[in-house]
Amino acid sequence: MAPAGRRRSLTQDTVSRHDPELRAAARHFGRRRFFTVTAAAAALAFTTNLPARGVAGATELDAARIPTDPFMLGVASGDPLPSSVLLWTRLAPAPYEPGGGLPGQYVAVEWEVATDERFALIVRRGTAIAFPEYNHSLHIDVEGLEAGRVYYYRFRTGTWISETGRTRTAPAVTAAPSKLTYAAVACQAYHDGYFTVHRHLAQDDVDVVFHLGDYLYEYAVNSVGGARDYTDRKLPDLFNRETRTLDDYRLRYALYKSDPDLRAAHATHPFVVTWDDHETENNYAGAISENNDPPQDFLLRRAAAYRAHWENQPLRDAQLPNGPDSQLYRRLRWGTLAQFDVLDTRQYRSDQAYGDTLHAPGPETDDPARTLTGAAQERWLLDGWRASQPLWNVMAQQVCFSQRKFDLGAEARTSMDAWDGYRASRRRVLDGAESAGVDNLVVMTGDVHVGYAFDIKDDFDDPASRTLGTEIVATSVASGKDGAEKPGNWDTYLRANPHLKFYNGRRGYVRVALDRQKARADFRTVSAVTTPGAPVTTAASFVTEAGDPGLKPV
Repeated sequence: MAPAGRRRSLTQDTVSRHDPELRAAARHFGRRRFFTVTAAAAALAFTTNLPARGVAGATELDAARIPTDPFMLGVASGDPLPSSVLLWTRLAPAPYEPGGGLPGQYVAVEWEVATDERFALIVRRGTAIAFPEYNHSLHIDVEGLEAGRVYYYRFRTGTWISETGRTRTAPAVTAAPSKLTYAAVACQAYHDGYFTVHRHLAQDDVDVVFHLGDYLYEYAVNSVGGARDYTDRKLPDLFNRETRTLDDYRLRYALYKSDPDLRAAHATHPFVVTWDDHETENNYAGAISENNDPPQDFLLRRAAAYRAHWENQPLRDAQLPNGPDSQLYRRLRWGTLAQFDVLDTRQYRSDQAYGDTLHAPGPETDDPARTLTGAAQERWLLDGWRASQPLWNVMAQQVCFSQRKFDLGAEARTSMDAWDGYRASRRRVLDGAESAGVDNLVVMTGDVHVGYAFDIKDDFDDPASRTLGTEIVATSVASGKDGAEKPGNWDTYLRANPHLKFYNGRRGYVRVALDRQKARADFRTVSAVTTPGAPVTTAASFVTEAGDPGLKPV
């Protein structure tokens, strides 16, 4: 494993560049408590755990005194269940300012859910409190809804009314829907281009959207928005630095969520979100940072990143962070048609093998003690498969699951950050799927900024071995800028990986339609993201039949 860096005590000096609540914890616990990572993590749980609703002495802000629209970051919904869905918004009349332009007071916000866009038939309503400790975000778990239907929702505070959002509930667990259409997106570096992909996604007819990670990037965004090259605006200097503190991450979410195309996608479809690395830091592994910072320092950063992530996403309280920890992996069902297992392959993983360089398989990649998911999440996944009843099992996760050789020849290099760097971990998952009788496995992946379609093989080095499932890799929304239909390594990759059936380097998203007979994947791509408004086309389509895994072009 790569060295984790020299440990030092976590004191006021260590946390001086972090936020007031983190510094307060160092004062609370004192100097001698911080000689271990465990003690540091305990402090983080104390300091960054979101407090009980309301703080002693907090006062209410009269919403009539909010001078400009507080719903500048839009609305969102997520994690649909048969009788409930999570609704989200965040009050920020000045989103590019710390605190979103609101004082440290709580705000009362009304919410409504209706069966029609005009809100003639309101079925649920209530009032929620947006607390400053939560950055004035709201997470409303609306219960008592009818299974398998569309709803509309909105928020109101003072004289301000949010845009209307559209969402849906999942079918009843015992229902037998004939079809489900979902989309998958990933990797949306603001500084690499416009979110044109999200605009097209907002206009598509899908039931739910899976965001597979890299929702934001920690890298600096300059005054012209990087490759967006703005001429009609100038972004504040506070974005032109890497995110490290809680305020940094909160502001970066505000930048991303102020994008009108991303807002449109959230307002139109329920999202199921998970993270990868860039929501915190590139290629981190558990408590180990990319640059081998002392673990207690990095855990402070991770706690800030995780807290800001929860505040800004449509997630339930079950995903609320406990300091630097958050159980993001979870399971959703779509009646008897599909089960979705949403993984976190970043928080619990072992450090990358061979210093996280491109490397041929070796003893480190095959070490059974190393894990990508962590032992508890792996057990949860395999136990869930053993108990699974739906026809399709969809594993929504982050990094390439199938073998991906970068070179020709016996010593071909692979990625140590992907499942290729954790081959024993991958073997256990595949053996567990087979033992559980999973016949229709679909793995959904992001991370790599290209679109792939893989047959998942029992032995990736033997093209004649059994096909165990299908992997669909969603290209990026913007990361990597415009890309190319056939990247320079296109021919090498297809020759080195016979199980790779499709490779495209443009930006876009994947639309997957599941029914009782087959799964169909449409790779939707745009020609450019460095200029706005590019049209969308279907680059390729594939099907895999229920009970007969293996991709076939349409």
